[in-house]
Amino acid sequence: MKYLKITFIAVFFVLSVFILSQKFSTSNAQTVEYKWNLPKGFPTPSVPEGNPMTDAKVELGRHLFYDKRLSINEKTSCATCHLQEKAFAEDKKTSVGTTGEVHPRNSMGLANVAFNPSFNWANSAVNSLERHHLLPMFGTTPIVEMGMEGKETLMLERVKAEPVYEKLFADAYPKDREKINLNHITQSIASFVRSMISGNSPYDKYRYGKVQDAISESAKRGQRLFFSERTECFDCHAGFNISGTVNFVGKSNEPAQYENNGLYNIDGKGAYPPDNVGLFEITHKREDMGKFKVPSLRNIELTAPYMHDGSIATLEEVIDHYRVGGRTIAEGKYAGKGNENPYKSSFVNGFRLMPGDKEDLVAFLKSLTDTEFINNPKFSNPWEKK
Repeated sequence: MKYLKITFIAVFFVLSVFILSQKFSTSNAQTVEYKWNLPKGFPTPSVPEGNPMTDAKVELGRHLFYDKRLSINEKTSCATCHLQEKAFAEDKKTSVGTTGEVHPRNSMGLANVAFNPSFNWANSAVNSLERHHLLPMFGTTPIVEMGMEGKETLMLERVKAEPVYEKLFADAYPKDREKINLNHITQSIASFVRSMISGNSPYDKYRYGKVQDAISESAKRGQRLFFSERTECFDCHAGFNISGTVNFVGKSNEPAQYENNGLYNIDGKGAYPPDNVGLFEITHKREDMGKFKVPSLRNIELTAPYMHDGSIATLEEVIDHYRVGGRTIAEGKYAGKGNENPYKSSFVNGFRLMPGDKEDLVAFLKSLTDTEFINNPKFSNPWEKK
């Protein structure tokens, strides 16, 4: 319960900072229409009315995303835990904050988060990118990530001292009297992350571009199996984003999809590790124990290890987990039969695989890797060139 109370305090703090940040900005941000250049089959992302997309704002956000001056000891940027080569996920089991504290969860990939109804693994209260970016910068629970709580003035002083930012902020907010402020920082980072659209994988070329040889015959078999009633993978990972719920222009907004996939059942009554109880930490509803947000499977080959706590190492092991309908941990403090978890999703029932099926499923999942996305210079570190 102590952790749950701390979590609510953290959420309250972050939202308070966001509201207070509004006083630093007028509502005169530039509103030139942004050109999305969306892949085939993709709808237009929804954008908050108060933070319209512009090229200048995206470019400013790119610089801020990679800027370590936004952390207390200038050792960590957003990009430290969101690596482009990993589809803006990370290469660790779980994240490590700028002061060395180890997070109980790992960083989710950022591809196509413009379509997300909410952010983070299990915090339904954070339903905008603008609010989300306050958490790593100023939050202190469950760990200190960037460590800037109470250091807003120091952050602004650092940004103002960098000559490059004078023009970038002026271009992004030409009509605002005060250019550099906290609200503009969070808005610009959100705009950059919102621009991270990934939809040019071999599977996209096959599915939407009608290029028949874009993926292998094994991947084609894996696709059919993935979207079959036998595995029911598509019940949670569907649509253009191969994900849970998405929102976009012209569609009524829906809440994010959270599911318990049977990773743990510590006490035989559905318990998860105390620092990773999922949506339960927000709602306090027992049926939400172990529920985490259903992620997109785009670029999944690059984002290992898997699950919210990085506890499954490979795609083959992920498939085995779902094949048996939940994980059995034979010994240790987290021992239990996950396939008997009373709060487990009705979609995680286990399934039968024939020889070669696992290899085909892995081939399909690997066909979702968008190499253009992870090499796109528009998403790269601008400071390396200066």
